[in-house]
Amino acid sequence: MSNDQIITLAHGAGGEAMQQLIDKLFLKAFNDKPLRQKEDQARVPLAELHAKGNRLALTTDSYVVSPLFFPGGDIGKLAVCGTLNDLAVGGAQPLYLSAGFIIEEGLSLTLLEEIVYSMAKTAKEQGVSIITGDTKVVERGMADKLFINTTGVGVIPQSIQLSAANARPGDKILVSGFIGNHGATVMLARDNLGLHSDLQSDCAALYPLINQLLLQHTHDIRCIRDVTRGGIGGVLSEIAQASNITIELDEVALPVRSQTRGICELLGLDPLFLANEGLAVFVVGPQHAETVLQLMQQHPLGQHAQIVGEVTAFSINHLHLKTRYGARRIVNVPYGLQLPRIC
Repeated sequence: MSNDQIITLAHGAGGEAMQQLIDKLFLKAFNDKPLRQKEDQARVPLAELHAKGNRLALTTDSYVVSPLFFPGGDIGKLAVCGTLNDLAVGGAQPLYLSAGFIIEEGLSLTLLEEIVYSMAKTAKEQGVSIITGDTKVVERGMADKLFINTTGVGVIPQSIQLSAANARPGDKILVSGFIGNHGATVMLARDNLGLHSDLQSDCAALYPLINQLLLQHTHDIRCIRDVTRGGIGGVLSEIAQASNITIELDEVALPVRSQTRGICELLGLDPLFLANEGLAVFVVGPQHAETVLQLMQQHPLGQHAQIVGEVTAFSINHLHLKTRYGARRIVNVPYGLQLPRIC
C-alpha cells in the first residue's frame, strides 16, 4: 500500500492508489486463485459444485454494525459468519464468498487491514474462499467508516429438504445456546451505560454444528434458522406464519445469561427479540428431539442448547409464551428493531 495512513478518495478512483490497495491488502489477505486472476468475475468449475450437491444456494447480506469492533468480534468476522450461517441453515455447504466494501474517506488503513485479515482468517477456518469483490470510497460524512456487503454460494445435498413451512404439531423447538448475547454486547460497546460485563458476542459460523446434526438426523430436523436482528421471537414468528401453526415457548427453559437479562430489565428490552450472531433455532420431530439435543450439547457450538418449546397446533400463526408463573400470553413481534445497526 501507499505510505498514507488513511483511506483517501484516490483509493477508490481506479488509479494507482486503488491498485495498491487491492494488491497489497485484499489480494494478499484473501489470497485465492480466482481472485488473483483479477478478472471482472470469479470462475469456478461446475464439476466442483455438482460433486457436493444438486442445488445451488445463494445469499447476500450487508453489514453496518456500530461499533466496528466489539467483544467477541468485528464487522469483518460478522460479515463472514453471518453470510455463511444463512447458507448453513438451509443445509448448504458454504463454498465461496464475494465481498464489497463501502469505505469512508479518512478511515485508518491499519483499521481496515485488521478487519480484512479478520475476514480472511474466519473464511479460512471454515474452508471457504473469498473469490471476488469490490471497493468503493465515499467522501467524509457520507458513510460511517465502513460498510461491507457479502454474497455467499453453497451447495445443498439432495437428501436435505429444510423449510420454515415444514413444522407440524408436536415438533420441539431447540435453540443452540444463550439468546441475546450479540445484541447486549454491542449495546454495551456502543453506549456509555457505566456498566461493566464480561459478556461477549456469540459471533460464530454454525456450519460445523449443523452439518454434524444433519448427517445423523437428516429427516428428523424439519427447519433450521439462524437468529439475528429479530431475535428468536422474530425467527419463530416467521416459522409460525410459514407453517400456519402455534408455537408455545417455555420462559423457564429459555437460556439467557444473567448479564443479558439484567441489561434487558434495566433498559426495558425483551431478550426474545435481542440479536444473536452464532445461534440457531431447530424445529425437530418429537421422537428424536432429545437425541438431537444431546448430540448438540456435545458440540462446542451447542453446549448450552435447550429444548425451549413446541408446536402445539395448526392454527392462526401465533407465538405464545408460558411464563415462569404458569400464565400464557401471545408474543407480539415489535414493529421495528429494539436496537438498530446491530449487524
